[in-house]
Amino acid sequence: MTNPSQPLPANPLMYEINARVWLHELSTRLHHPVQLDTVPETELDRIADLGFHVVWLMGVWTTGPDSLEIARTKPDLKREYHETLPDYTIEDCIGSPYAVSSYVVSPKLGGPTALARLRERLARKGINLILDFVCNHTGRDHWLLDLQPDVFVQGTQADLLARPDCFFKTHKGSVIAFGRDPFFAPWTDTAQINYAQSSGRNAMLGTLLEIAKQCDGVRCDMAMLILPDIFKRTWNGLLGQNPIDRDFWTEAIQAVQEKHPNFIFLAESYWDREAQLQSIGFNFTYDKILYDRLLKNDFSGVREHLRSNLTFQKKCARFVENHDEKRAAQAFGASRSICAAVATLFSPGMRFIYEGQLEGRCVKLPVQIGRRPDERENAEIEMAYERILSSLRDPIFQTGTFAVIDVHENGYGDRSNETLIAFQWTPMPSPVRSRKIGYLIIVNLGGSRSYSRIPLSRDLFSEGKSYVFDDRFANKRYDRDGAELLYPGLYIALEAFQPHVFEISEKA
Repeated sequence: MTNPSQPLPANPLMYEINARVWLHELSTRLHHPVQLDTVPETELDRIADLGFHVVWLMGVWTTGPDSLEIARTKPDLKREYHETLPDYTIEDCIGSPYAVSSYVVSPKLGGPTALARLRERLARKGINLILDFVCNHTGRDHWLLDLQPDVFVQGTQADLLARPDCFFKTHKGSVIAFGRDPFFAPWTDTAQINYAQSSGRNAMLGTLLEIAKQCDGVRCDMAMLILPDIFKRTWNGLLGQNPIDRDFWTEAIQAVQEKHPNFIFLAESYWDREAQLQSIGFNFTYDKILYDRLLKNDFSGVREHLRSNLTFQKKCARFVENHDEKRAAQAFGASRSICAAVATLFSPGMRFIYEGQLEGRCVKLPVQIGRRPDERENAEIEMAYERILSSLRDPIFQTGTFAVIDVHENGYGDRSNETLIAFQWTPMPSPVRSRKIGYLIIVNLGGSRSYSRIPLSRDLFSEGKSYVFDDRFANKRYDRDGAELLYPGLYIALEAFQPHVFEISEKA
């Protein structure tokens, strides 16, 4: 099969889908088992019609019995399952998809052939497929643990006795470290890869090359954990003889993209390592900074972040929820989540939506569970996303120029403008004259009514002309005089958590 990968637009729209939950719900709805190759065409049409360029299918790889047993018996996880799913039974626990025992598509989903068929069907609709690469660790029942224990960070019997929460013994007697983030307790269903040794690096590069034959990109779980300085600091003293101090990602990305030039690398990244990961080849990195600032009502911080280097911003993957965060409707509240989504999705970079977000789901599902509770759809949120996604189809949001613009006080002493952010998208210069000026997006991130004046650019607006401001979000139109737009500026009065998405054109 030829690789169907195709170049992405400048600011692609990505849809994360929990594969096992998705297939479970399709099977329930259709009253027969659904696997990856039998997903109804109408379901794929729905995703394409929403405008997505990428589907990240989360959790397709095979997991093993040891990791499943841990997921089913750990007390804190069991409490979480019952809180999430009141009628939880042990069969609902499928184990963590991030404790991989083999990078082969689970037979429960239809296996590799089913995935290949789904990929072909998505490609025919212009959609690329991304899968997980869990770079830091494997499941503790991965097949390499018995065959090549030197792939992993190893300890001694003394380490196991002193720190049983950090090490485990394999079936053949090797002492192996659990995978970990240096700031949290180890993940006891995982085994830590040793990137300071060629055996570990070669094994994971081989794995990545095999994954690259099956999809169009990878979302690299906790990608910053294996950067040389972080890895050395986390595992100092356990790295073995003559540890390698080269960056794995630089070599791996180059090796994969030599064979698959359009292959996408998306990094889950934190700790201000995003620019570093971009510089060594990642196409996109998580933008947790924007998410956190929106969540904390850091209005000036949001503006500052969106004024940062555009080359950096275009490689940011921007979201208001994903499977690791609370649902946006629950974390922000319904109206505020819409406001945050407008600020996020109309910014440059990868626009990242999690399945269920469009319907306003509120329950964050543990990744170890394969079924989720029923929830009532939120009509307000559904309508808002319909308008957002419809507007984003305008080519200007792929080819245009983005800029944050100043929001001024409406009058002396009125500080309500501080909760507003505003940015514009203008089309690339063209020899063909058009009446279309571009888009102006204004969002009130605060919880009370805000007023402002926004002086607009003389490069775009002129005295003696009139302009139409078509609010694509509220379905309202306003006529404005060019002289007023230049000074004192466009008058804005926005209710709490209300956005404007103005498509602006010169009045005929």
